[in-house]
Amino acid sequence: MSRFMEHAVARRTLLAGAAAAGAATAWAGAGEAVAGGWKGPVEQSAVAAETARLERALIELRRDVHRHPEAPGQEKRTAAVVARELRAAGLAVTTGVGGHGVVGVLRGSRPGRTVAYRADMDAVPPRDIVGTGPAPAHVCGHDVHTAVGIGVARVLARLRHRLSGTAVFLFQPAEETLSGARALIDAGVLERLSIEEIHALHCGPFPVGRFAVLPGHGMPGQDKAEVTLSGPDAFEAARRLAADIGALATVALPRSPADLERLVADALIPDGPLARFVAVRATAEKARVSVSYRCWPQERYVEVREAIRRAARPYAGAGVRFPAEPFPAMVCPAHDARLLARHLRRTVGRNTVIELRAAFPPFSGEDFALYLNRIPGTYTFLGVRAPGTPITTSYPHYPDFSPDERAIGVGVRAMAGWIAERTRPAREQPGGITHRGD
Repeated sequence: MSRFMEHAVARRTLLAGAAAAGAATAWAGAGEAVAGGWKGPVEQSAVAAETARLERALIELRRDVHRHPEAPGQEKRTAAVVARELRAAGLAVTTGVGGHGVVGVLRGSRPGRTVAYRADMDAVPPRDIVGTGPAPAHVCGHDVHTAVGIGVARVLARLRHRLSGTAVFLFQPAEETLSGARALIDAGVLERLSIEEIHALHCGPFPVGRFAVLPGHGMPGQDKAEVTLSGPDAFEAARRLAADIGALATVALPRSPADLERLVADALIPDGPLARFVAVRATAEKARVSVSYRCWPQERYVEVREAIRRAARPYAGAGVRFPAEPFPAMVCPAHDARLLARHLRRTVGRNTVIELRAAFPPFSGEDFALYLNRIPGTYTFLGVRAPGTPITTSYPHYPDFSPDERAIGVGVRAMAGWIAERTRPAREQPGGITHRGD
């Protein structure tokens, strides 16, 4: 079994697995707990009131970040804006973590659990914009994610006299290159702050006001292969081989808004077309074929690699190379996702939650997978599609991506309440703590 597969098997799935009380100590100090006595837990009505007070400022902050997109690894200005906002809210802030990462720590007024919230900050590089673009642009919603993360921090800071435990805010660089999470993990952020679980939202093509949870599903990882050919007909052979490898795909890449609508609808179908899939890009470049593919479930990487080798075998002199182990899929533990869904229905609205029954349409990865391979957590899509708009205005990486800004307040209300609930001591978790082995 490869190291990748061993890691996948070892994935932790229990939100409640670590129930130790006590707050973590930040690198720069976690700030002082609020004096004045315990006032009872954070109430959703208070979260809603504080969010309403901040909503206009958060929209303006998102617009500012949107006007200054920074490519992966170059988020200097955005990080400075984030650090300024977190310090103004009274959090202990550390900058320069894993590159331009920013870590903010907020301690409540009494002991509890240590829970993280991640927001990514980088813009999409031109080559990754559908149809390509002239410059980096916020067409994946990370400007919205940044505004939501700051909003959650500011709301909970205003309510810290009712907050238990410690809320840690990870503003992550370089998600688009799938390197930012690794950089924060390698910097020791999870261990040094004793983070017990982690949560995140991502913009998605669902109606504004809705959330899409992914119990037992998530987003595919990615694998790459290179095939070199030799001989007098190597150029022509490369084109034929690219077609042969492309034929391994079980789902086609979308070519129109109608294709996107179908893919999103397919993700709602149990045992549907996206329950098991392979999506392939194979390109012939002179005497070489470059392959990038995604599959679900991630255990299929083994069979797809063998299928690529088998496709290349009839070509004389073909050499197949896999440059690295596959980047892991992000799998959302079913129990954890449904726990969040119940929370959202209870606190935000009964009709707010959509449950995806398959991997999200298979054309992007997510390095949040690396956190979930180490600690429990949830990852949820925040609906940003305005009424009557084309799906491309809410589907990440399309050049006309234009999220409905009302989603910022929706996300803040939901996540501030959720983080406040999760930081409470284990004995106070609504419904108690469920230990399970699946």
